[in-house]
Amino acid sequence: MVTVAHPTTTAPAIRAAAVRHLGPNWYAAVMGTAIVANAGATLPLRVPGLRTACTAVWALSFAALLALLTARSLHWTHHRDQARAHLLDPAAAPFYGCLSMALLAVGGGTLLVGQDWIGPGAALAIDTVLFVAGTLTGLAAAVAVPYLMVVRHRIEPGQASPVWLLPVVAPMVSAALGPLLLPHLPPGAWQQTLLLACYAMFGMSLLATLVMLPLIFARLVTTGPLPLALTPALFLVLGPLGQSTTAANKFADAADGTLPAPYTHGFEAFAVLYGVPVTGFALLWLALAAALVARARRGGMRFSMTWWAFTFPVGTCVTGAEGLATHTGLPVFDVLAVALYGVLVAAWAVAALHTVRGVLNGSLLAPPAPVRA
Repeated sequence: MVTVAHPTTTAPAIRAAAVRHLGPNWYAAVMGTAIVANAGATLPLRVPGLRTACTAVWALSFAALLALLTARSLHWTHHRDQARAHLLDPAAAPFYGCLSMALLAVGGGTLLVGQDWIGPGAALAIDTVLFVAGTLTGLAAAVAVPYLMVVRHRIEPGQASPVWLLPVVAPMVSAALGPLLLPHLPPGAWQQTLLLACYAMFGMSLLATLVMLPLIFARLVTTGPLPLALTPALFLVLGPLGQSTTAANKFADAADGTLPAPYTHGFEAFAVLYGVPVTGFALLWLALAAALVARARRGGMRFSMTWWAFTFPVGTCVTGAEGLATHTGLPVFDVLAVALYGVLVAAWAVAALHTVRGVLNGSLLAPPAPVRA
């Protein structure tokens, strides 16, 4: 009698198969979780237990980052064809900017609240590593993704999307979080170099955003609303607006004692003169995006990973409002920060609940379905 041996599927093979369709867009979940902790840490509220809750959320984002980095490593190791397909897909490639922002957001949270649990020394070491890695990754994405859009992607007129902002906004996140490391550098040239490097990344990202935004708005008014599943991506426009306002205020905080007096006063004035009108436009866009999302919801929009666009961009507007509250002394910005933080927490809770459910039932790791118009 001949016994036929049937091949068995090993545990590593099962794990590798499970991540075949795990794209770079999943880093948005890490960003969206980390910003809940980062924005909550500097709220103008003294709520008992708030900092502890923020630290717990930071720990969750840190664990999620480690898990996702591991899963994405498996993806690149076992499914390089799919990874290359993501790079050559104009709808997926911009999400590589999310890797940078996930590293930066978790690193910033480590120094803001994580040190309460792991100590200042460990927090500084982790943030330094994540800031350097996130900044280098972000600068690479800011060049590589637009390059691919020009030479490899085939983009038709009317296909402009808010996701195009993701790779170019990554340096703005570095600009906003870099000042956290200034007190840990030697005074003088080291601090000045980092601060001005952050300011250069601010300009790099801002000007690239100003190139992209007209294309996105023109696509909306000439072609009509985005497909239902992509409609939440409209909230991504808030990211560079809120993050640039945050960065401008962080520069004003850091310039005192780092740069000579004329530049210190210039940064202080710039924080308000730039931040207030940009925040006004952010609120205008928030209203427009919310109206279009409500329309899409009535039209049958269901949960997808694009719902994480409701989190990080709103969180940057929270930190921007917090900075303006500090530099203007006006309570209206405190109220705005608290109100937007409430929206952020609600959006994060909904997105996190649906994501966990989708992972457990396998629907989010299944092959993507065609986009519904």
